[in-house]
Amino acid sequence: MHRSQILLTILFSLILPAAAGLVAKAGDPLIVAHRGLLKVAPENTLANFRACLELRLGFEFDVQRSQDGHLVCIHDKTLDRTTNGSGNVADLTLSEIKQLDAGSWFDPRFKGEQVPTVTEVLQLAAQYRQHEILIAVDFKDSDVEQEVVDLAIKQGILERLIFIGRTIQEPQVRKNIKGASVKAETAAVANNMAEFSSALSEPNADWVYVRYLPTRLEMQQVHAAGKKSFIAGGTVSGNVPKNWQRATDAGIDAILTDYPLDLRAMFQQTKTPPN
Repeated sequence: MHRSQILLTILFSLILPAAAGLVAKAGDPLIVAHRGLLKVAPENTLANFRACLELRLGFEFDVQRSQDGHLVCIHDKTLDRTTNGSGNVADLTLSEIKQLDAGSWFDPRFKGEQVPTVTEVLQLAAQYRQHEILIAVDFKDSDVEQEVVDLAIKQGILERLIFIGRTIQEPQVRKNIKGASVKAETAAVANNMAEFSSALSEPNADWVYVRYLPTRLEMQQVHAAGKKSFIAGGTVSGNVPKNWQRATDAGIDAILTDYPLDLRAMFQQTKTPPN
């Protein structure tokens, strides 16, 4: 059996008992797993993302550039926390990064898991195009927009992506993304209610990215404008069922959280009739 298949089998043995029977229902917000299933597998790895996709969950991944110009999927600017290497991502070539172990820090059973390239992540996601999921692309570096959009178009999954990270705060990044493809979906941030109107009116933003619990009226305004809503940040990242429910009741379209399986379980429980 291939090493990645072995890792996936191990991962499923850990999470599937807890996730048994958790099937997304129509009308639920799309669930986006922050850096993947980071509580049960090493973040930003193919084993992690494959598990998300098998469970019909979306995920968020981070984009940085190696010293020799390749796009890799890793959150921190340095390699120290999530690999057995050290130093800045931008100071190593792709070949050097690929030699590092990106799994053992989390659990010895993930020894040998690598830092994936963005191409590898998008190729993996393209194998699951039959599922309704949302993948959030967090730009950590500059001048990567055109390349990522082109890669997504090549894999035929551009319509399943939402671009966040630097995108949500920098109008020029949104403009660059739309210049790469008008079909690419971007987001503009509203950190609070005072910023909602300006985020909603951003011409190059398809989504309003809120970092607070929105009202039903605000979500109605988003939908009336032909846009969608995405919530992230401290209000929903933790295991906070009350906040998840409030966002859902308001009409949010997608939720980014560190606890995607718990969120899925909440949706299942609220729709399961009592015995």
